[in-house]
Amino acid sequence: MNAKDPSVNDKIEDSLSADYAHRLTRLQRTGWKTLVDVQAPYRFNLRRLRPGETLDVGCGVGRNLRNLGGQAVGVDPNLECVEQCRAEGFEAYTPDQLPDRSFDTLLFAHVLEHVDQPAELVRAYLPRLRDGGQVVLITPQEAGYASDASHVRFLDFDGLAAVLADLGLVAVRRYSFPFPRWVGRLFRYNEFVVVARRA
Repeated sequence: MNAKDPSVNDKIEDSLSADYAHRLTRLQRTGWKTLVDVQAPYRFNLRRLRPGETLDVGCGVGRNLRNLGGQAVGVDPNLECVEQCRAEGFEAYTPDQLPDRSFDTLLFAHVLEHVDQPAELVRAYLPRLRDGGQVVLITPQEAGYASDASHVRFLDFDGLAAVLADLGLVAVRRYSFPFPRWVGRLFRYNEFVVVARRA
């Protein structure tokens, strides 16, 4: 897709709106999700990567800030999202407010599919990665991608490999989570997970 495509620009603009932030909050607080800890496997998955101090790029309303248990800082261009994170006690900033500090992990979870040039987004934050640190990329598989009209670019393992190659990063681990790859065509919460380091 092309950033000059009006539909792409509209989708990107929509993800910056207060309505988008409210939609994320509503989705996280759906009735059955308040009864079952649906984030438990995803929390386990993030924590087993031993992320240390993490910059959660595109933190939304704080799902992964919560999952990382206080060792994360969020950044998001949507001011309403940032304000909701702060209201819940998380440290979060818009990109222009982000303090000058470095991190053990840069996390891009369910954000790269929302931008037309994913490598450029990652590149903008690479200076914040500590020596020996890792970059974690997580994107939805087919059913999840189709479930959100604000998505602009499908990134599977090949697409994520192209992003890493453009940045001079090397994948050290890649897997489908929580279920095998084929499940992602049916189950909207299946994810591509890639962990990378500097070459």
